[in-house]
Amino acid sequence: MPRIRKVIGDNMVKALREQAQLSSVVEVDVTRLMRLRNQAKDGFLAREGVKLSPMPFFVKAAAQALKAHPVINARINEAEGTITYFDTENIGIAVDAEKGLMTPVIKNAGDLNLAGIAKATAELAGKVRANKITPDELAGGTFSISNTGSRGALFDTIIVPPNQVAILGIGATVKRPAVIETEDGPVIAIRDMTYLTLSYDHRLVDGADAARYLTAVKAILEAGEFEVELGL
Repeated sequence: MPRIRKVIGDNMVKALREQAQLSSVVEVDVTRLMRLRNQAKDGFLAREGVKLSPMPFFVKAAAQALKAHPVINARINEAEGTITYFDTENIGIAVDAEKGLMTPVIKNAGDLNLAGIAKATAELAGKVRANKITPDELAGGTFSISNTGSRGALFDTIIVPPNQVAILGIGATVKRPAVIETEDGPVIAIRDMTYLTLSYDHRLVDGADAARYLTAVKAILEAGEFEVELGL
């Protein structure tokens, strides 16, 4: 077994042994968000020098919701019997690399705009895949995001990393019929839909806490109020 697989395996088993892990799922209509991205992506690339993938929108929404739900952005200190509630959002991004899964951290993600998040994500993912990531860039995460949808999975029961109490999983965005409300009443339309999964440590986070956080992220994404940041 390669050393990195051994380290990943040990961390995952440690997390499952020491935490009471559960997962909750919501369905999100990201039709408006995807339309905005398609409208802005060419100008964004020319202006910022990086591609505009859907990922920065999810990171932005996740970080914004953490500010209103601090119980999700926390750590249980086993030895002291205390809880640390973080006042910054350092978000780990799971990156699928040839040598194995690594999670570099976007520091102070809650204070970044979409461009800042997109640049940080691209830089960190590039360093992981080029085997140039540093220990400091892998440390200090307070919350994590795993985009399993990038490989086609609808949703996943991700494992909460050690020293965190929650991780958000992003499923694949697919077009399918959905009921939407209009002025003339409910109608069926083709929409861009995705599942968001929050795995959490039930020792600190209750199901109601998880649901409130997920619905906050869902509301931000479905509102899709990113025109100013995108220059539209």
